Amino acid sequence: MAGRILVAVKRAADYNARIRVKPDKTGVDLSNVKMSMNPFCEIAVEEALRVREAQLADEVVAVSIGPRGAADTLRTALAMGADRAVHIQTDLEVQPLAVAKLLAAVARREQPGLFLLGKQAIDDDSNQTGQMLAALMGWPQATFASKLELDAAAKKATVTREVDGGLETLRLALPAVVTADLRLNEPRYATLPNIMKAKKKPLAVLTPEELGVDAAPRLETLAVEEPAKRKGGVVLSSPAELVDRLRNEAKVI
Repeated sequence: MAGRILVAVKRAADYNARIRVKPDKTGVDLSNVKMSMNPFCEIAVEEALRVREAQLADEVVAVSIGPRGAADTLRTALAMGADRAVHIQTDLEVQPLAVAKLLAAVARREQPGLFLLGKQAIDDDSNQTGQMLAALMGWPQATFASKLELDAAAKKATVTREVDGGLETLRLALPAVVTADLRLNEPRYATLPNIMKAKKKPLAVLTPEELGVDAAPRLETLAVEEPAKRKGGVVLSSPAELVDRLRNEAKVI
């Protein structure tokens, strides 16, 4: 049995939101932008709940790092079915290495049998935190999981992951770190009664200083720019004209 499962969840701009770059190009303008749980983190929460419902775990604990608003993301995880939550509150720009160090500090406190994360966040697309966390903890890791099976008796996890050539199956000793891919499951919707119950579930608030972690950014963003606008297409009169343009204008042949 995995015992306790920790799940990392990130507060990110909603995937339907229109993203704008700040006029001074120092970052993304998030004012009046709807924020929600990162979709891959949502999949990780769902998988943790399914493991608990299969009686292969006793408790699901959601963990998030960020400003006060991250508490709303944790309440969403609690409404989905997580038992309790931990909010590491900071207004700093927290980069993947700092996130991994903070999650590792929580893992040392909580002693989980399994740590689930989304494979990446849709805002920065770093795809680094799970790997860094496993390295810091000295645990086995399986990324891009599309299927997860636990063997309680052997204390092993079998993970199927998608690779370029097809599917790869890994068998890991627990505790381990697993990052969720899109096809792992379909997350449930939080019902109104569960949303109300979530308000009464425990939500602990910590700071990086209490965990003994320096969360200051190590990387500096020099500039953020919007992608170039796509040019309009043209209708060509013949295949010969297409070849001519590819050769003389685009210079790709």
